[in-house]
Amino acid sequence: MMDEAIRFEHVSKYYGSELVISDLNLSIPSGKFFALLGPSGCGKTTILRLIGGFEHLTSGKIFLEGKDVTNVPVNKRRTNTVFQQYALFPHLNVFENVAYGLMIKGLPKAQIKERVLKVLHKVHLERQVYKSISQLSGGQQQRVAIARAIVNEPKVLLLDEPLAALDRKLKEDLLFELIELQYELKTTFVYVTHDQVEALAVSDRMAIMSPDGEIEQLGSPKEVYEFPRTAFVAQFVGKTNLFKGVLSCTETECSLVVPGIDAQHIFADRSKSWVYDGNEVLLSVRPEKIEIEKRELEGFSNHLKGKVDSIIYHGRATEYLVEIGNRSTMSIPPLNRSHLNRSHLNRSSMSRIVNVFEQNEEHFERDIIAEGDTVNLYWQKDNAVLLEK
Repeated sequence: MMDEAIRFEHVSKYYGSELVISDLNLSIPSGKFFALLGPSGCGKTTILRLIGGFEHLTSGKIFLEGKDVTNVPVNKRRTNTVFQQYALFPHLNVFENVAYGLMIKGLPKAQIKERVLKVLHKVHLERQVYKSISQLSGGQQQRVAIARAIVNEPKVLLLDEPLAALDRKLKEDLLFELIELQYELKTTFVYVTHDQVEALAVSDRMAIMSPDGEIEQLGSPKEVYEFPRTAFVAQFVGKTNLFKGVLSCTETECSLVVPGIDAQHIFADRSKSWVYDGNEVLLSVRPEKIEIEKRELEGFSNHLKGKVDSIIYHGRATEYLVEIGNRSTMSIPPLNRSHLNRSHLNRSSMSRIVNVFEQNEEHFERDIIAEGDTVNLYWQKDNAVLLEK
């Protein structure tokens, strides 16, 4: 069993009469990069503040490395926090900002200098040691905030959407730096975000929170993305195509009876214990698992025909919106296979629309697909994930 850095036991938190966290049981492994992912207002920042001691829980207990810290004050916990707002001291230079906590503790000047210079080197600020905060870029200021937090050598580093204010390119650079820093320090990082790309990129393990504050799924990024347990997880972490219908099962496999779509072509694995004949379920298929061809192919479990409603170019990927059968309107955001894209597309149609993506270089090797073309969609049974309705 993996060592625990943090454990929540039946933790609840009220703000006045509003219940934000309800009977939470959560274990965060030691020395790992753990992400709390969920929409705004789901309670993830409250969880972070409870760990740091900035908020008092209403009921339950919190343990840090096996020690009950439920009533331990902020300054007595081996945690440090990096906030979205950097909260740096504008009248102090970079060195003084990072050294501030060590000076408060009364450490010798020589030891403070050694530790501060060492940590500034880790965050690539060795050339900005004596610059004022106003001379730094946003990314450099965030590095100062991170350096100030880790110089105290906390057991747990709490990061509350620390990159939200940065532009995309700088955010990507800092994400990789955070990954390398956590790997080097072996400190437990707890990272709060509503950005699925960030969470998937940085975490060893992640918890997906629903809008009502419940943990919908806990696991590795691959487990959560490839095998979502609920429709919320499937749609919130990445993008997906959802089919709703009733299962028709034999002893070995199931097909999904979907109104307006030929049920014989939508097969799914029946290994889950709750899957049975006549069960009403949702089925999730990730867009990148689907192959689109004008020609007919063999060797796929699932095959549907459709008509290309529109084609959208996203740089390194091309998105096809395909109408399947006589289905109600679905609005599906675009996804870039090599680089998740979170922009949103709204469409109106009386057809079931399926998202299909492929790399441009792959597209050029095939027949050119145009709007209005009849196409074949293929995917394997193992890539169709059943979700209990």
